[in-house]
Amino acid sequence: MIRQHIEDMEEKNLSPFAALAKNSKGRSFPEEPDPIRTCFMRDRDRVIHSKAFRRLKHKTQVYISPTNDHYRTRLTHTLEVNQIAKTIGKGLGLNEDLIEAIALAHDVGHTPFAHTGEEVLNQLIEGGFRHNENSVRVLTKIERGNLGRGLNLSHEVLDGVLHHSGFGVSKTRAETLEGQIIRLSDKIAYVQHDIDDSIRAGILKEEDLPQKYLQVLGTTHSARIATLVIDVITHVSEQLKVNPAVQINLSPEKEEALKGLREFMFENVYRGNFCSQERERAMFVVEYLFTYYKKRPDKLPEFYREIAKEEGLERGVSDYISGMSDNYCVTLFKDLVVPKSFINK
Repeated sequence: MIRQHIEDMEEKNLSPFAALAKNSKGRSFPEEPDPIRTCFMRDRDRVIHSKAFRRLKHKTQVYISPTNDHYRTRLTHTLEVNQIAKTIGKGLGLNEDLIEAIALAHDVGHTPFAHTGEEVLNQLIEGGFRHNENSVRVLTKIERGNLGRGLNLSHEVLDGVLHHSGFGVSKTRAETLEGQIIRLSDKIAYVQHDIDDSIRAGILKEEDLPQKYLQVLGTTHSARIATLVIDVITHVSEQLKVNPAVQINLSPEKEEALKGLREFMFENVYRGNFCSQERERAMFVVEYLFTYYKKRPDKLPEFYREIAKEEGLERGVSDYISGMSDNYCVTLFKDLVVPKSFINK
C-alpha cells in the first residue's frame, strides 16, 4: 500500500527526533487509514479544503482592508509561515507533512481586522478570547467534516496549532519539534513581512530600522529570513547532538535581534498612530455587531443559533463574528446601520 511505503520512508530517512505519521496519537474519532496519504497528509488536505482556510484571503494581517494588492493578508502570511517552517524542517530532517498541516491551520481561528478583532472579543467574552484556542475550536467544532462538526484532525496537528502563539520562554510548547517550528516561523515571518508592508505603506523607511539588529540579521527582507532560518537549523542541530530534549530556538544573539525588531514594530507600527486610527474604527464595528446579535439572537444564522443554545449566547455570537472576513464584517455592519437608500447610492 502506498501509504505504508511513505511511512516506511519516513522512518528510514527522517531524523530520530521527527514525529512519524505511523506513531501518531491518532484522532478523537478513529477512522480507516487512507490508502495513499499518511494521517498528516490527510490533515493538510482537510485544512486546505475548509471554508475557514479560504476566508483567510480576506482577513487582515496588519493593515485593515488595504486597497493595494501587494499587502499581506492572513492567507499570504500563512503561506509564508509554511514556506519558512518547511525549510527549517527539511534542514533538521523533520516531518514536513506535519509541519505543513500545522502551518496551514494555525490561523484559521483569527478574527476579522487582525489582532484588533481579537482584542475586542477578548474584552467582551467571559473567559476571554485567544485566536490560537479559537483555531482549535474552528478545526474541532465549527468546520464540518465527514463525521459532522469538526475535521477530526490528528492530535499532533491540533497540539501544534494550540501552541503556536507567544514568543520567548514559555511553560507550554508543542509536543513535537514540528509544532515548535511553527511557533518560531510565525514570528520570523510576520516581523519581516510587516516591515516590508510598513515601508510600502510609507509608515517606515529603511533608515528607521534599528541598525544594531540589522547588523546581526541583514539589511534586506530576504537576508534577514535567510539568517534566521540558517541560524535555527545550525543551532538546534548542534544542541541535539548533546541534548535529545532540546526545544526549537535561535542562538542568543539572533533571538535578541529578532525580539528587538519585533518590539520596534510594536512601538512604531502595531501601536503607532497610523494603525490606531483604523483600529478604533474596526473595534467599533466588531463591538457593535457583538452587541447587536446578543440583543437579537434570532438574527444569527441557524448554525450559530444552535451553538448558542448548546454553549451559550456569547459563544454563538463570537463564533459567528470571529469567522467573518474583514469585507463581510464591514458589509454586514453597513446593512444593519446605514439606510438602504444610502447604500444603493
